[in-house]
Amino acid sequence: MATATSPLLSLSSLSASLPSPARAPASLSLRALAPQARLSTSYAAFPIGGFGASLSTGRWRRRGLDVVCAAEPPKTGRQPDSVKKRERQNDVHRIRNHARKAEMRTRMKKVFRALEKLRKKADAQPEEIIEIEKMISEAYKAIDKTVKVGAMHRNTGDHRKSRLARRKKAIEILRGWYVPNAEPAAAA
Repeated sequence: MATATSPLLSLSSLSASLPSPARAPASLSLRALAPQARLSTSYAAFPIGGFGASLSTGRWRRRGLDVVCAAEPPKTGRQPDSVKKRERQNDVHRIRNHARKAEMRTRMKKVFRALEKLRKKADAQPEEIIEIEKMISEAYKAIDKTVKVGAMHRNTGDHRKSRLARRKKAIEILRGWYVPNAEPAAAA
């Protein structure tokens, strides 16, 4: 521990001079106690990682990090009406967004299951893909609604629609039903 004549003070001796926590102000800092006082770290004085402050020419000089303890502002226990309304709106929107996303995920899973059944089926017919295309259309509709209300980003919606289309195309290629769009022959 440093003495009164020493220019170096320890953090414990400095904190002992602070008022007790019961009488401490809401926002406590060394600057608030004395405008010239600044607590700083001094690695030269305490090389093992301790804290210290250096006094030079009668004023506290900053050598490192300031230590400031700020408390939260006192709570009055009352919120403005706009905050309460915003909280109610957020709850309603969260429930609606969750419902939209759940519907979208359910429709996508139905399409994936139907495509997987068609892939595993030994005697699959090309007409069976028409029913799956209707399911894909419903899934697209659910995805578009989810994007429209802002529950999902449009790029995510496009990614999901692309995923459905790729899976369908993979099954068509596997079964030999896929016919690429033929480019019209150029006029000679």
